[in-house]
Amino acid sequence: MGEKSNQASDSRSYSDASNKDRPHGGRRGISVAESFAIGGVASVISVSATAPLDRIRILLQCNHEINRSGRLLEPYRGVIDCTRRIYRTEGFLSLWRGNVIACVKYLPEQAIHFALKDAVAKVMNVSKNDSPGVRFSKNLTAGALGGFSSHALLYSFDYCRTRLAADILHAGTDGKKQHQFKGIFDVYRKTLRSDGIVGLHRGFMVSCMGVVVYRGAYFGLYDTLRPMFLNYEGATLILTGFLLGYVTTIVAGIISYPLDTIRRRMMMRSCEQVKYKGWVDCVRYAYRNEGLLSLYGGVSINIMKSFASLPILIFYDGFKTLFTRYRLEND
Repeated sequence: MGEKSNQASDSRSYSDASNKDRPHGGRRGISVAESFAIGGVASVISVSATAPLDRIRILLQCNHEINRSGRLLEPYRGVIDCTRRIYRTEGFLSLWRGNVIACVKYLPEQAIHFALKDAVAKVMNVSKNDSPGVRFSKNLTAGALGGFSSHALLYSFDYCRTRLAADILHAGTDGKKQHQFKGIFDVYRKTLRSDGIVGLHRGFMVSCMGVVVYRGAYFGLYDTLRPMFLNYEGATLILTGFLLGYVTTIVAGIISYPLDTIRRRMMMRSCEQVKYKGWVDCVRYAYRNEGLLSLYGGVSINIMKSFASLPILIFYDGFKTLFTRYRLEND
């Protein structure tokens, strides 16, 4: 959901490549391991490049939770106000706070997701000869299952990333400015001591809902619509592919954004005295005290991040196609 935030797709399904292999003596094309590696490298590059945007977005999503905890005396009034205050109090490099764990998380998460998505698509025999409705259903299922599996395995990484990004300098008991957490291991240590393993997975259920909504919409829409534009050539093909990927990313992100905000707000209740009883309680609290629009805090940053993350889609799509052709020619 956030995410993510990060988000690419293969324009040609694994099964399509496999189908083209058969006339050439059963050659297999690109493997799952190779798909894993390509997706992982592309993700780490993109996550690091967009880390400042991601931190501002998380701060705006958790704005009221930080204020509620007493570490932020005056809530941020928007993107510019948040960026200016963070830069003034913590410095430029602080915009990358939490980026290490984000890279550690995204390397396996995105790579696992791409590999599983391709593997599921192969099992389901996704083909360009399917009707639009059937192809959409298959791509939707493949994208959703791949996203859910990778997210479930690595959720605590995302929790750690959120807590570090939302951890601002504040006055400690001795009056000195300090962070709540000293680093990655400190997040795990304090959370486990305070809340146990549950604390690392607070908001998991609503997060899974968000993953299904985002990944399903993203991969389903992109993989279903892209074949309609394959007849274009040259610059027109590149432009339509770019616009299709960007619009698909934005639409999927806006649809799932409130769910991402809810889960991050629930994460912020770990290591705190007052907890939400569940995601419904979180929504109820936000509605009564801030209005439902508060669940869209930072959505403009999310759209900007979608634009900045688009090279993942282009890199993964183009490189995988070229690599598949290379394997077919040399197997």
